[in-house]
Amino acid sequence: MPRRYDPERRQRIIDAAIRVVGAKGIAGLSHRSAAAEADVPLGSTTYHFRTLDELLVAALRQANEGFAKVIAGRGGLTDPRTDLAAELAAWVGEWLAGDRTGVELEYELYLAALRRPALRPVAAEWAEGVAELLSRRTDPVTARALVAVVDGICLQVLLTGAAYDEEYARGVLGRVVAGRAPRGADQRGDVPPGT
Repeated sequence: MPRRYDPERRQRIIDAAIRVVGAKGIAGLSHRSAAAEADVPLGSTTYHFRTLDELLVAALRQANEGFAKVIAGRGGLTDPRTDLAAELAAWVGEWLAGDRTGVELEYELYLAALRRPALRPVAAEWAEGVAELLSRRTDPVTARALVAVVDGICLQVLLTGAAYDEEYARGVLGRVVAGRAPRGADQRGDVPPGT
């Protein structure tokens, strides 16, 4: 029997892996479980993703796109008059609104990088990409600090099951923005002499 052409198979496997991790956690993901969820032969998963880490990298990269879409959809960074802290707090609120399963999945994959070195570059891409976007409105050090605060707020909400408090987030993020380095500071955050 000739091999069936299936250009969407790789994507279906990634989507299936995300569903498996969402339902069973990373420990529940295997080539076999992804193949069963995608309704493809086991050999298809190993053909497209030689190792489980390769599959996890693809899943994390796709999950990272969720927050990037929220950011791109709002477009608040283009107007310098927009309150950066309020915009970020609204982004987080939009991201955490609705079904938190996707956000939980993104963080599970993101935190898996602690134990799986192959995931670290992809996890770093997310943080660097958001910091780069924020650097359009502030200095690089403050941008990285804002990413860290957003991560912390999201993790607290996810771990405690508490409702997201946008006013609190705006206040905390506003403190970081207000404390940003002076305009002449270099990328390491050093303050120029005489300031």
